[in-house]
Amino acid sequence: MKSLKLYIIIAGVLMVFYLLAQYNQPQALNWDQTLSNTDKIPFGTYILYNQITDIFPKAKIVTCRKPIYNVINDHDVDHGTYIIICRSLTLNEYDYSKLKQYILKGNDVFISALYFGDEFSKKLKTETANEFGDSATVKIKFSNQYLDTTKLYHVKKGMADGYFRKIDSATATILGTNTSHHINFIKYKLGKGNLYLNAAPLMFTNYAMLNKNGMNYASVALSYLKNDANLIWDQYYTLGREDEGSSMRVFLRNPSLRWAFYITFFSLILYVLYQIKRRQRIIPIIEPLQNTTLDFVKVVGQVYYEQRDNSNIAQKKAAYFLEYLRAKYNLKTTVLNDEFGEALAHKSGVETTLIKQLLNQVTWVRSATKVSDHDLIQLNKNIEQFYLQSR
Repeated sequence: MKSLKLYIIIAGVLMVFYLLAQYNQPQALNWDQTLSNTDKIPFGTYILYNQITDIFPKAKIVTCRKPIYNVINDHDVDHGTYIIICRSLTLNEYDYSKLKQYILKGNDVFISALYFGDEFSKKLKTETANEFGDSATVKIKFSNQYLDTTKLYHVKKGMADGYFRKIDSATATILGTNTSHHINFIKYKLGKGNLYLNAAPLMFTNYAMLNKNGMNYASVALSYLKNDANLIWDQYYTLGREDEGSSMRVFLRNPSLRWAFYITFFSLILYVLYQIKRRQRIIPIIEPLQNTTLDFVKVVGQVYYEQRDNSNIAQKKAAYFLEYLRAKYNLKTTVLNDEFGEALAHKSGVETTLIKQLLNQVTWVRSATKVSDHDLIQLNKNIEQFYLQSR
């Protein structure tokens, strides 16, 4: 029996150590290419999104998770720089038409993707591909004559292996190429605006932004865009609509799962209500504690009023007043002469006339055997006036 307990204790200790080791072991790095502005993993765009105001200091950033047509049409967007960074972009004819109208009005649109969809292929005659072989060694550069065309940008893990295998050379302006002499960055001039297409979206991710080459490449590429007051950052083509990530959508789409969810939900509500009715004890009503201080003051005041002992009341008020002077102004109240009055006036800031009148009343009250209602009221008024004027 003892040996069995020993085995159980040893097994329990080993299990605890195993669970602690599993809990504290470092998590594997997530290399998913989400390109989401909220992801801090290597292939998210958290850093670029939060540092974009360094490139566009005047811009107000608006994040959208709707198709291009809905963003421009439903939200009355007329002006603003539009940025889309995703793995693949699939536009229908309405999206493309609305995007073209938006650019013709004088807006800049920047799209970085590995695949631009059939609509771009038909309208702009662009097709993309990836470098074969050792793509990790591919380096990219800019072709603008006003930039350093000899400077090469390179980040590991094959992040710049996308390129355009087909473009319309009559309308497209080449802005960047790679060391395999393939084009990876182009511009289309449409009316007053520009459409920028980039085939290296991973160069704008966190992994690249933490590399000096990647950070410089992103800043130069985005510096082509206008510094508009509005900057629209797209997340629809990386994350989809806002409600698509909800697990409840799966239940509500399927009739069987939807009814199962409703039955379970309402059954739980009925169970909770039934259990509350059965187990909840009656809560007694506890009367709040009454404040009897006011009642006490009223009783004492009534007693003094009925006895009409004005002399006793006046002497108590004079005593409290002198105690107040001793505590606040550190004055001796043994002799209430003119010298005392001047010292009190100097310290309290009260008029000398009021102080002399008040001291005379206090001196008289301390020896008087009978005090009229008028004298008591006048003494109280002068004391209250002293409190109001004193500092």
